[in-house]
Amino acid sequence: MGPGLLLLFIIGDILGTGIYALTGTVAKEVGGAVWLPFLLAFVVAVMTAFAYLELVTKYPHAGGAAVYTNRAFKNGFFTFMVAFTVTASGITSSATASRAFAENIMKGFGLGDQAGLVTLIAVGFIALVMAVNLWGVGESVKANIVLTVIELSGLLLVIFVGFLAMVNGTADFSRTLVFETPHDKGMFLAVSAATSVAFFAMVGFEDSVNMAEETKNPSQIFPKIMLTGLGITGVIYVLVSLTAVAIVPVGELTQTGATPLLTVVQMGAPGLPFGAIFPFISMFAVANTALINMLMASRLLYGMAKQGILPPVFGAIMKSRQTPWFSIVFTSVLAAVLITFVGQVSQLGGTTALLLLGVFTITNVAVLVLRKDTVEHDHFTAPTWIPIVAGLCTFYLVGPWTGRPLEQFQIALVLLGIGAVLGVITYVINKMIRHQPVEISHVEYLGGDGPRN
Repeated sequence: MGPGLLLLFIIGDILGTGIYALTGTVAKEVGGAVWLPFLLAFVVAVMTAFAYLELVTKYPHAGGAAVYTNRAFKNGFFTFMVAFTVTASGITSSATASRAFAENIMKGFGLGDQAGLVTLIAVGFIALVMAVNLWGVGESVKANIVLTVIELSGLLLVIFVGFLAMVNGTADFSRTLVFETPHDKGMFLAVSAATSVAFFAMVGFEDSVNMAEETKNPSQIFPKIMLTGLGITGVIYVLVSLTAVAIVPVGELTQTGATPLLTVVQMGAPGLPFGAIFPFISMFAVANTALINMLMASRLLYGMAKQGILPPVFGAIMKSRQTPWFSIVFTSVLAAVLITFVGQVSQLGGTTALLLLGVFTITNVAVLVLRKDTVEHDHFTAPTWIPIVAGLCTFYLVGPWTGRPLEQFQIALVLLGIGAVLGVITYVINKMIRHQPVEISHVEYLGGDGPRN
């Protein structure tokens, strides 16, 4: 993989559901200053990326946070829980994208607001993603490239609409400087809560470390390309959030559910057909998020099964397509359950950010612990203060003191509980296998020194 394809992969992994679906949710916390949480989330993500860059160029192997945790802390169960947390974040992210997909398709076809139908469409979409995943990774990667181009074009369209509105005098950028916080929160807590939600829009860069072994000269290429990809997405997010508030009054923006940017396009260019096509652009954009994350989650479970840290059934392969069918079905069923019983895009997206912020905190600590571990080749080294500050920031954003809804912690604990149960089952299975007597089923007498198995 060369620099161009890697850059496209990173941008495609970051762009998606977060900015398309959660701009209105962020606006509920901070009013017109919706750009500020996205900017702060971008800064924290870039600092955390420095830790990943040091580790991926030091250990250019697939596995990401789980590999780094294992090397730093050498605790099998802790490593397993970190790996399962990453998997769980992929499942909640896919569930978020599926709900956003359903709401956009409802708006696109003018079907109104029917909660039951939204859930049905979202579950059906997860089933479609499962089918693509079962078909094969090659097809998934090809679809990712097409969807990345579509989702990028959608955000550029929003920025273009903002430019038109500014030329026509219908955009009011003074609204972008107005803070409107909920009555029960001060400005600091409101910005903290909004940043913890907006962080969902910045996640994805950490997945690219799994492509280290597929990249030419990763020690040289990875730092430049990852930081470039983060920079491009950060600029796009700030411009889109500024445009959203300048065109749509905050009160209306907060009522747009999972389709805030559709309202922006409709109000910013009422005489143009953009509003009719934008729901379908949004559908493809969030579809990319679901596809990438379900691909990642199922392959992580498969990899853990092959290493003996999940029950062997998770390593089951479909003979005709060579895809890990049980892991794919398992992650898809979990996503469907979340869609059905949790539902809200903001809660699912917030849970994704919560899980990954916990992983990022551990990674920022791991990079400092592993400074004593030297390797023979050259690698990127982050300034020591960056992972320290990043670790403190991510730890702060994980906590309940930010005003994060309790439901997000409950969802995360249920998912991690499932992981812990699977870990115990694996331990029991492995212990039974180790204590089973070895049976010799066939002996051939080849002469010489006697029997050989």
